[in-house]
Amino acid sequence: MTTKTQGGIRICIDRGGTFTDCIGSIPVPISEEYPTGRKEIVVKLLSVDPQNYPDAPREGIRRILEIASGKSFPKDKPVETSLIESIRMGTTVATNALLERKGERCALLITKGFKDLLLIGNQTRPKIFDLAIRKPDVLYQRVVEVDERVSLVSEGLNSSKDIFQGVSGEYVKIFKKPDLEKVKEDLQSLYDDDFRSVAICLLHSYTYPEHERLLGEIATSIGFTHISLSSSIMPMIKIVPRGTSSTADAYLTPCIRKYIDGFVSGFDENLTKNARLEFMQSDGGLVPVNKFSGFRAILSGPAAGVVGYALTSYNENEKIPVIGFDMGGTSTDVSRYDGHYEHVFETTTAGVTIQAPQLDINTVAAGGGSRLFFRNGMFVVGPESAGAHPGPTCYRKNGPLTVTDANLILGRLVPDYFPKIFGPDENQPLDLEGTTQKFQEMSKEINEFINSDKEMSLDEIAFGFIKVANETMCRPIRALTEAKGYDTSMHILACFGGAGGQHACAIAQNLGIRKILIHRYSSVLSAYGLSLADAVYEVQEPSAEIYSDKSLPKIKERIHALCEACTIELKSQGFKDESLIKHEIYLNLRYQGTDFAFMTLKPKDSWDFSGAFVSQYQQEFGFTLPDREIFVDDIRIRGIGGDASITRHDEKIDQKLVNPSQCKEKTSVYFEGGRLETPIYLLEHLKVGDKVPGPAMIIDANSTIIVTPGCNALVTSSYIMITVGSDVKSKVTTELDPIQLAIFGHRFMSIAEQMGNTLQKTSISTNIKERLDFSCALFGADGGLVANAPHIPVHLGSLSHAVKYQMDYYKDKLEDGDVILTNHPQAGGSHLPDITVITPVFNEGKIVFFVASRGHHADIGGILPGSMPPNSKELYQEGAAVKSFKLVSKGRFDNDGIVDILLNQPAKYPGCSGTRCLRDNISDLKAQVAANHKGITLVKALIQEYGLDVVQAYMMHIRYNAELSVRELLKDVSSRMDSNILKAVDYMDDGSPIQLKITINEKEGTAEFDFQGTGPEVYGNTNAPPSITYSAIIYCLRSLIVNEIPLNQGCLSPIDIKIPERSLLNPSDKAAVVGGNVLTSQRLVDVILKAFQACAASQGDCNNLTFGKGGKTDDGTKVEEGWGYYETIAGGSGAGATWNGQSGVHVHMTNTRITDPEILERRYDHSILLREFSLRKGSGGAGLHKGGDGVIRELEFREPLQVSILSERRVHHPYGLKGGKDGSKGLNLWIRKDENSDKVRTINLGSKNTIKVNIGDRIVICTPGGGGWGTPTSNEDQVDEAVSRYL
Repeated sequence: MTTKTQGGIRICIDRGGTFTDCIGSIPVPISEEYPTGRKEIVVKLLSVDPQNYPDAPREGIRRILEIASGKSFPKDKPVETSLIESIRMGTTVATNALLERKGERCALLITKGFKDLLLIGNQTRPKIFDLAIRKPDVLYQRVVEVDERVSLVSEGLNSSKDIFQGVSGEYVKIFKKPDLEKVKEDLQSLYDDDFRSVAICLLHSYTYPEHERLLGEIATSIGFTHISLSSSIMPMIKIVPRGTSSTADAYLTPCIRKYIDGFVSGFDENLTKNARLEFMQSDGGLVPVNKFSGFRAILSGPAAGVVGYALTSYNENEKIPVIGFDMGGTSTDVSRYDGHYEHVFETTTAGVTIQAPQLDINTVAAGGGSRLFFRNGMFVVGPESAGAHPGPTCYRKNGPLTVTDANLILGRLVPDYFPKIFGPDENQPLDLEGTTQKFQEMSKEINEFINSDKEMSLDEIAFGFIKVANETMCRPIRALTEAKGYDTSMHILACFGGAGGQHACAIAQNLGIRKILIHRYSSVLSAYGLSLADAVYEVQEPSAEIYSDKSLPKIKERIHALCEACTIELKSQGFKDESLIKHEIYLNLRYQGTDFAFMTLKPKDSWDFSGAFVSQYQQEFGFTLPDREIFVDDIRIRGIGGDASITRHDEKIDQKLVNPSQCKEKTSVYFEGGRLETPIYLLEHLKVGDKVPGPAMIIDANSTIIVTPGCNALVTSSYIMITVGSDVKSKVTTELDPIQLAIFGHRFMSIAEQMGNTLQKTSISTNIKERLDFSCALFGADGGLVANAPHIPVHLGSLSHAVKYQMDYYKDKLEDGDVILTNHPQAGGSHLPDITVITPVFNEGKIVFFVASRGHHADIGGILPGSMPPNSKELYQEGAAVKSFKLVSKGRFDNDGIVDILLNQPAKYPGCSGTRCLRDNISDLKAQVAANHKGITLVKALIQEYGLDVVQAYMMHIRYNAELSVRELLKDVSSRMDSNILKAVDYMDDGSPIQLKITINEKEGTAEFDFQGTGPEVYGNTNAPPSITYSAIIYCLRSLIVNEIPLNQGCLSPIDIKIPERSLLNPSDKAAVVGGNVLTSQRLVDVILKAFQACAASQGDCNNLTFGKGGKTDDGTKVEEGWGYYETIAGGSGAGATWNGQSGVHVHMTNTRITDPEILERRYDHSILLREFSLRKGSGGAGLHKGGDGVIRELEFREPLQVSILSERRVHHPYGLKGGKDGSKGLNLWIRKDENSDKVRTINLGSKNTIKVNIGDRIVICTPGGGGWGTPTSNEDQVDEAVSRYL
C-alpha cells in the first residue's frame, strides 16, 4: 500500500553570476524508491539569456512545474502558483550590484566634521607596493553634514539635563542637538534632485539613536522610499563599518526590491498567498521576502552552499569537522563547520566594509578561469581571471590560457562530455587544438628560459600550473585551520562547485586530509542547501557591562526581552508551534584593555559565559588574561524557526569493486609521473556500494570528478566518498624547478602570513592588534630575508640587519629554546618603540633558519608618553634601548630581566620614565614569542615534508628569482631613460639634504646607490640608521616592478649601497632616531622615486601624533601611572604619468590603520573629542594628473594631557614632476584660550613640538597633499581649504 505526502512543490533556487540552479521537491506516493514521499528535479540554466527568457529563476520554476505536472505553462503568461508550496532563493543580485557599482543612487547624512570619513576609512591602501593607489569608490553620490554632536562621558555626571544613559548603559552628553528645520531643508533639496534612498549615520548612535530617529522621521515625511538608520541595521560600536553598512543598505536594498518586484510580477496574483517566499541571508538563515535587505544579502549564494555541505557532510556521532571547498570559475570559497556555523561580524567585499553577521567564508582568486603566466622563471596562477567573456582559450573566443585549459590538455576534461556551446554558432566542443597551440607557444618561452638539456613537455607544463593552482587554494584553508589552532589533516573535505571535483584529491593530499565527500548534488549544492536551511531572525543590542555575578541578572533580563522579540517575529512568519522556535544566545566578550571580542555562545546547560569565553580564547590564542576583567560589548540573539538537522548518517554498505563493464570508455590522463589509461564512469550508471579505484573519472551532467592513483571512490545513496591515499609525488631535488619555485614561494610566504595572523590575534595593544603596526618574516641561516609578509614597508630591509647583528653577537652560542630581543638602531633597529623578537630554528642541533617579528609598542619609557618625543636629542630620551637580550633562555621567559630593562633602566636618565604600560609590553612580547613559535612549527613541517637540503636550496632559488626581476628592472630603466646615471636631492625641514646618485650597469643589471652629499647627523631625532635606507631601497625597487615577485634578500643582491659615515643616514650609536623611522624614511623614498622619475612626491611623512599622561612628575619625585596613545595620520599620494594621486591615504613606508572615532572617544576615560576628520580640499598639487589631498584632523581635549607632534613637510612642499605643481605643505595648530582673557589663540606648532594642553584646547593637524604630474590643462588656481580656513 502506498500513501501520498501532503503539501505542494517546494522550489529552491541559487541564482549565480553565470548559472541559475533550481531544485524542485515534488510530492509523490511513498515507496521504496521515494521513502520520503518526495522526488527531486534539477534544472540548470543560464542566469542571463534575454533571447529566451526575461528572468532565470522564474523560468526555472516554470520548467519545474511543467515537468512535475505534465502540463504546459506558457512563457508569455504569468506563472500559475496553485501547485507551489514554497520558494527559497539565494541570489547574487546584491553582490553583482556592489561589484559592478550598479546600485541605487543614494545620499549620506553624517555628523558635521566627518563628511569624508567613509572615503578615508581606516586610511590604509589596499596594495602596499602600488604607486598608483586605487581605493574603491564610496557608494553614496552626495553627503550632507548634520550639525549635531553627542559623546560619551563618565558615569556620575548624569546630573546635567544634557546627559542621558544610552542603550549600551554608557552615558552620553548632547553637545549639540540637530537643527531639524535645516535638516528638513537639506533632505528636501536631495529629494528635489531625485534622491529616494538615504543612509543616516551619526556618531555614537549605536548607544544613542535618538538623533538618527528624528532625522529618519523627517526623511519619511518628505517621501524617501528607503531610509537606512545605522543604529537600526547594526547597532555596534565603530562608526566607519556601521556607516559603510548603512550606505550599502541604502545602495543595495532598493535593487533587491526592484528585482523582487520584477520576479513576483511574472507570477499570478496569488504567489504570496499560495507560497512561502524566502531569501537566504549572508549568515546562513532564511528571511521572508519583505525582510530581505541588501547589506545582509552579499553572501547569499555562498552561504547557501555552506549550509548545504554542513548539513550533508558533518556527522554528529563522529564529530569530525568539515572544510567546505567551493571552486568556481573566477574564485574559490573555503569555510569550516564543526557542528556550529562560524560567523564573522566585519568583512570587506568589493572594497566595502560590512558590519553584519556573515558566515566565515574565505575567498581566493583561483578558479577554473584563473590565468596562467610564466614570469622571470616562475609559474604564476592568477589573480587575474579570463572571466565569462572571453573565457579560457578553449571557449573559442580568443581568450588567455587558464586552469581550465591546463585540465583540458591533461585529459582531465573530456570534450565529448562537456556541453557543446562554443564557437560562433554555439554548437562546438571545447577547443583542444587552440589550447594546445597556445601551450606550445608558452612551452617555447619556458624552455628557452630554463635552457636545460631536458625540455619540459606540454603535459609537464600544464601539470605544473595545476600544482601551483592547488597550492594557491591550500593557503586559505591553512589560514582557516592552522592559524586558528586546528590540525588541517583532522578534517573532511566537502567538495562542491563546478570545478572542484577535478582538484579535490590533490588538494586533500597536499593538506594531509584522508576523506573527501562529494554530494550527489555537489554542482547545485547551494540550491540544495536552501532546502535544508532554517528561518532566522536576529536582534542585537550594544552593552558596556563588566561581566560578573553582579551584572548577570541584568544581562539575563535583556536576553529574555530580546528572545521574546525573536519569538514574536518568528510566530508572525508562520512558526505558531513554539517547539519549532529556538534561540542561540550570544554575548560579545573581550578582555579589558583589548579590542578583540569573541561572540560567545551560551553553554547548553549553563549561564557560564566567562568559562566558554576563556576556553575559546585559549583555543584561538594559546593563552588567557586571568588578571583582566571581561567586558560585554553586545548582546545578540539568533532566533531560529524550523527543524533543519544534520542529514549525514553513514550507511552500512556492501562494498564491491566496480564492474569493468560499467566503464563508458577509457581516456589518457596525465598524473604525477606520466599519462595513464583512465576509465570513465557515468555517475548515473554507478550503483550504491560500487568502489571505483583510481585512476578514474566520474562524470555527471554538470561536473567531472578525478580520482587520482592511490585514491578510492565509494558510491553511496547521497554522495561519493573518496578515501585519499598517499600522494605519489615525484621526488623534489635541490635542482631548480620553476614549478616547485612557485610552490615554495607560496609556502614561505604562508609561514610569514600565519606568523602575522598569530601576532595580531595574540597581542594586546591597539598598535599591533588594531593599527597592525607590525611585521613578521622568515630568514635563512645566513640572516638573509626569505619571506616578509606585506605588513609595514619600513621593516622590510631592516629586519635582516637585526638578525645578522645577533648572529655576529652570539656566534655559535645560541641554543634551542632561546629567543632574543633587540631594538637598538645600531643592531638593525628602526626606532626604539619597534621591538624585534628573533628566534633561531634548529634542526639536528644546527641553526637552519631564523624567524622574527617586530611590533610597535605603545610606550617603552623616555621623556614623553608614547615614546615618540618630537624634541629628543639623545637616544636615551626615547626610551629603553637594547642591543641584545635573551628574552627566553632555553624555554624560560625572563620576566624579571625584561621588567628591569623596560621599567627601571630608562628611568635612570634625567627627565625620563620607564614604560607607562608595562603590562601591555609583556603581553605583546609574549605574543611575538608565540608568533615566532608558530613560524618555527611551520618551518619544521616544511623540512619534514621536503628535507632540509631541498628547503634551503629553494630559499636560494627564490632569492635568485627576485634578483633576476630587479636586474631586468634596472636594464629597462637605463634603456628607457637613455642614461645610466640618475640623480636626485630633497631637503628635510631643517635644511638637511638627502642626496642620491644611482649608477646603473645596463649590461649586468646592477646599480650603485651612493648617498654622498647627504647632510651630517643632526642634533635632533631625524637621524636614520642604515637599515632604514635598505628598507627604503627594497621598497622602491619592489614598487617599480609591475608584477608580483617574491620579496626577499635577492632584491638587494644587484645593489651596492654607499652611505657616508656620521651622516643623517648613518649616525652614531647615541643619536636620537625616533623621527628617522617615520619621517626620514618617507623622504628617502621620495628621493629614490624622484631619481627614477617614477612619480611626484607624496606627503613625505607619517604625521605622528601622541598624547597621554603619567610617568615622572615635573619635580621628579614620584612616578604616576598613566597611558599613552599613538597614531599616524594619512595624507595625499603623488600623481604619476598615468594616474591621479590618492587622497587621505597612508603612503610608502607605512600602512597602519587609524582608530575608529567611536573607539577613540570611548577609550582613555573619554579624554578626547574628535571634532573633524576630513579631506583637505585643494592641497594636492595641480597637474595633468592631480596630486592627492591631505586630511584635516581636529581633536579637542577634555582633561590636561601631554601632546606631541612629530612631522615633516611643514617647510618644504611635496614636489611635482614634469610640470606638475607642488602639493601643499602640512600645518600643525594649537587652538587655546588665552589664560588672562577669553580670546582664542591659534598657535603654529611647527613640524615638531610637545605641549601640555588644558581642558577645551584643540589640536588641528593639516597633512600635506601629494605633488601633481604634468603641466596642468587649466591656469585656474585651486584653493587650499586649510589655508583659507586657518591662515
